[in-house]
Amino acid sequence: MNFARDVLTPDALTMVQTIARLGSFAAAAREMGLVPSALSYRVRQMEDSLDVLLFDRSSRQARLTAAGQELLNEGMRLLTDMDSIAHRIKRVATGWESQFTIVVDTVIHPTVIMDLCQHFYEDNPPTRLRVRDEALSGTLYALTSGQADLAIGVGLIENISPGLRFAEIGPMVKFVFAVSPMHPLASMPQPLSDALIRTYRAVAVADSIPQGNGITVGLLAGQDVFTVPSMKAKLDAQLRGMGAGFLPEPLARPFIERGELVECQVLRPQRSGQIAYAWRDSRHQSAAASGDRALQWWLTQLNHPKTRQALLGQAS
Repeated sequence: MNFARDVLTPDALTMVQTIARLGSFAAAAREMGLVPSALSYRVRQMEDSLDVLLFDRSSRQARLTAAGQELLNEGMRLLTDMDSIAHRIKRVATGWESQFTIVVDTVIHPTVIMDLCQHFYEDNPPTRLRVRDEALSGTLYALTSGQADLAIGVGLIENISPGLRFAEIGPMVKFVFAVSPMHPLASMPQPLSDALIRTYRAVAVADSIPQGNGITVGLLAGQDVFTVPSMKAKLDAQLRGMGAGFLPEPLARPFIERGELVECQVLRPQRSGQIAYAWRDSRHQSAAASGDRALQWWLTQLNHPKTRQALLGQAS
């Protein structure tokens, strides 16, 4: 008994394509170097296995049935996929990763990441990119747990585990306390005390680490908190007057200059933090030998000062 998987071979699909293109079993047999009876037998085997008719034999010309046309359409897609797989395997053998996962903290400018991805694909590598968002300690956790190959936007770099490498994206990032002009704190005497700030809702980005409680930044004990999934959402909430909190200065500055946010002075020490990117240490292997050419491509791009500035939303 013939099963569909046994007869739906690349050669069989090419045979169907040839018959359909030439419109004749005899002409297809000549082109393929077969006798017509052998070609007819192979087509009949396919039809028996699939329990359908692939060609309408009621006329002198071989015409595909609806089922035959569907087989041809899907068969050509499968042949294209097989060619693509063979190409990818060959390219991966030269040192490209089959898949490269980048985890990006929500403090990083997402448009710049997409620009880099577009630039990466322009080189036509065989690597499949996967980009995912994380926040706070969840960004580093994705890397240390093996879920990502590169983490962009890592904070608290002194806590990076052994076996990882990191590079600073730029100088220390200043955080400013900002509120909407309609928020009560915008019109109160400054500097603002913690006791006063505590009476109003804070907006905080949720730590995306899947284990434990994660970390909180800039919150006061007993303060009402509106928790959001990203820095972009935090900015949006504060623009709407839904709460107060610290924002990265490069992100907040354009809105402050347009009067959409008000920067407030506070009594507590000014917040600042170092933002970095991190990856697994492969210093003892060559790029080709370790199969990390995608990683090397990204590290090269991230080494450009203008790229680093853009990642933090800073003007070049």
